[in-house]
Amino acid sequence: MRRRVTLSIVPLLFAAGLIFYKTRTSLALLRTVWSTGVIAARPEVVSLGSAGAAFDALHRSINYFLVIWPALAFGILISAAVRAYVPPDLWKRMLAVRGTASQLRAGLAGTPLMLCSCCVAPIFGAVYESSARLAPALTLMLASPALNPAALALTFMLFGPGIGAMRLILSVAGVAAIGPSVELLFPRLEVATSMELNNGSRQESLARALYAVVVRTVPALAAGLLVSMFVVQSLPAGAFAAGTPRIIAILFVATLAVPLALPTFLEIPLALSLLSAGLPSGAAIALLFAGPAINLPSLLATARIAGWKVAVSVAVFVWMIALAGGLLM
Repeated sequence: MRRRVTLSIVPLLFAAGLIFYKTRTSLALLRTVWSTGVIAARPEVVSLGSAGAAFDALHRSINYFLVIWPALAFGILISAAVRAYVPPDLWKRMLAVRGTASQLRAGLAGTPLMLCSCCVAPIFGAVYESSARLAPALTLMLASPALNPAALALTFMLFGPGIGAMRLILSVAGVAAIGPSVELLFPRLEVATSMELNNGSRQESLARALYAVVVRTVPALAAGLLVSMFVVQSLPAGAFAAGTPRIIAILFVATLAVPLALPTFLEIPLALSLLSAGLPSGAAIALLFAGPAINLPSLLATARIAGWKVAVSVAVFVWMIALAGGLLM
């Protein structure tokens, strides 16, 4: 028992390393933006309104992985350590009670990780399988990108209080409501778990857990990323031109933002580019919320873990909130 408690600290150590890494990089970016008032874009990863070929999509996908690989590695390590070292009965005690308390715990656990949607997908799988609860696992997965404190601070700094407050409101609403709503839709969803206890001991080593996490999530992330980049490259050059009717522009951006794969913070320069192109602020809001909250790679990974119905439901809820927020602006 004492050894089990000691080993349960391993995921916390990985999480602490991740928080240190993300905090250091976020503070450096915040200082730069505060002093210059400008945030750099990454046109080599995602550039809206620039059509290209399939090879460009592959090239951008590789660039995307080069940007996110440290955070993705942390996400995989945390997920594997949870599978290998944290007893499922501990998760069930923490998250078994349905209601505000378990949702709050899950949201508070996800927020300081500051991971993009792709990188937090492996952690969703580990929490879901360990706790046998869909709502808190989805809440943690959504809180990490949507409630990223550095991204929210940058939004207030660069867009002003109106757009910043709307992004915060949509993010809190999405994190609080989507997980419980999806769980209500599928109350009898069975968890196919490989992390059963055998007389109080784990059947899975850290090496086997790492292998399982990588095989289950990385191919789905890679396939979804390639398709997402290809979709962006296939957009016509005038897709984001000024003069598009307001409702059509918001609907188009909200629909595109759901599958769009974005590294952390990249939604901010892209939203600024939409405003500079003459699109309404509602389109920027839709991108600022839906862009980081979810994407096609993480949806494919979620589908492999919890099923297609869950992944499609999450996508629909994110799209509805993004569209509603954009129209309210």
